[in-house]
Amino acid sequence: MYVVKTVKEAKEITRKWKSEGMTVGLVPTMGYLHDGHLSLIKRSVADNDKTCVSVFVNPIQFGKNEDFGSYPRDMEHDSALCEQSGADLVFCPSAEEMYPEGFCSHIEISGPAEGLCGARRPGHFNGVCTVVMKLFNIMAPTHAYFGQKDAQQLAVIRRMVKDFNLDVEVCGMPIIREADGLAMSSRNTYLSAGERKAALCLSHALKEVKAQFESGERDAAKLKQSAQAVIAGEPLARIDYIEIVDIISMKPIDRLAAPALCALAVYIGRTRLIDNIALEVLK
Repeated sequence: MYVVKTVKEAKEITRKWKSEGMTVGLVPTMGYLHDGHLSLIKRSVADNDKTCVSVFVNPIQFGKNEDFGSYPRDMEHDSALCEQSGADLVFCPSAEEMYPEGFCSHIEISGPAEGLCGARRPGHFNGVCTVVMKLFNIMAPTHAYFGQKDAQQLAVIRRMVKDFNLDVEVCGMPIIREADGLAMSSRNTYLSAGERKAALCLSHALKEVKAQFESGERDAAKLKQSAQAVIAGEPLARIDYIEIVDIISMKPIDRLAAPALCALAVYIGRTRLIDNIALEVLK
């Protein structure tokens, strides 16, 4: 497995593979890998001739008071997991390599980026799209893999790929959860034992929404109220948002008549966690 730190090396290796007719999968990550990330890598290995993993904590998608400096990092551990999962290349550039002196370009996206986390984290998805566009240009992947836990990010990347006619297939992969239902996230490491237990209110709330939906409830306000009631019962939880949105546009809806998403963001202590569940309307 190659471990490279420069754009030049990454381009040379991936372009050679492409010139030989190989398909290339890309799994963009910010590192501190867990089983959710590994599920993406393993799927890419199954789908493609070669698999690349990027490990890069992207500074331009963090706001001023967010956790860029404290975001967990363990490159040695990440490299070992990538190799065990079958990756062929790990690209781990520095911030200076990705954004050299004089860098002044970025992607600006609206549409699916405007609500939910986009409304709470101004500029976040511009930073995400800018780094992903760079990674697509550097690695020239055939397929790119993203987790459904970051459902808004997935919708935003799909919109960008469509709008810019990019020659890459974006593959959304299921949320991987702990045995008790907590969605896997690198930020779970911030939680104390008590907070870790309290964080289960997110998945419990989504299960309640799903149960009511499957019982026939289609009023978005009532579904949101059911989630709010579950989370309100947890003293360590503070709701950032609970929304029912169209699964493609990420726009809020009042009544479910097409595939939708219940998405929520909740602070457990000082840690902000997100989760979601799809609500498929069968016609």
